[in-house]
This record gives sequence, C-alpha cells and structure tokens, in this order.
Amino acid sequence: MASVLVPLATGFEEIEAVSIIDVLRRGGIQVTTASVESDQNVTGANGITIVANNQLDYVDPNEFDMLVLPGGHDGAVTFKESDKVQSMIKMFDVSKKPIGAICAAPMALAEAGVIKNSYTCYPSYEEGIGTEKFTDAHKVVVDENITTSRGPGTAICFALSIVKQLVGEETHNALKAGLIAEYC
Repeated sequence: MASVLVPLATGFEEIEAVSIIDVLRRGGIQVTTASVESDQNVTGANGITIVANNQLDYVDPNEFDMLVLPGGHDGAVTFKESDKVQSMIKMFDVSKKPIGAICAAPMALAEAGVIKNSYTCYPSYEEGIGTEKFTDAHKVVVDENITTSRGPGTAICFALSIVKQLVGEETHNALKAGLIAEYC
C-alpha cells in the first residue's frame, strides 16, 4: 500500500488538508498527518483544529512514498522556515520520491531548491517564488517528481492527481466519477 506523509502547521488551509487526506484514503493510500508544532492539535487558517496522527519529530520520512504539503499562508511559511521540513523535502527529491505542494506551499519547495521546470501556486505567491517557471494554465502541474496546484478550489484535482501517480489510472478514474469531479 502506498503511503503519504502530510505535515500540518498552524495556519494550514483546511479545505486542502482535508481534501488531500480524504481523497488519498479513498484511493487506498495510507495517509499519516504529522504536526510540525510541539502539539498534535493543529489549528488551521479558519479556526478548525485537526489532531495530527503524530509529531513530525517522531516520524521517519523513509517510511513514506510521498510528501504532500497543504497550503495556507502561515503553515507554508512554517514549512519554508522549518529545518526538519526543508530536510525532508530535499531528502525526498534526492531520492526521486514524489513531492506535492498546493496553494502557498510551493514557497517551501522553492526554498529547498527542488522546483524543476514549471509549477503553479495560489495567485500572487509566484512573485515570492519566482515567475520564470510559474504557469497558471493548469489546475495541477506535474513536473518530474514535483506536483503543484493552485488552491482550495483545486484541492480535489490535486489529490486525484496524486492517486493517479501512486495507485494508477483505474482507481483515479473510479474516484473521479464517484466524487463527481469531471472538472479535474
């Protein structure tokens, strides 16, 4: 069974985090949430608190097939500034393991220096990340081992793309139909 690590930091975007966790689990992927904070209770940008499965300090990133970062400005800044998260991003990239980031979270990928030829993000964040590789032509951009997406409204499409990468097209298509996500 494929496994994904989803770090959570105060100020994460709830729609993105929950959509990622839900869709991946529906796809048969084991999802572990891990708090970057010293507490497993992590409060999102809109005041919703999620109890993470673990704390990031106690997670072995080698046990996971993919790292996925939800957005939300404050959470993404934490990912950008966290030595632990930055180390994980670089480790996954060196190992050619898939990495996903949505909304503001691509700023953490830029900080780690892992963005390849193109990416997307929430409108206006490209100014701080770098406009030369930015595209807004797609809801989801897959470039080598890096998958990025735009924001809350594209979270299901982002998660479905991850399902397709980790589990396959058949499961992706069945989930897409079941979710009535023909817009993806």
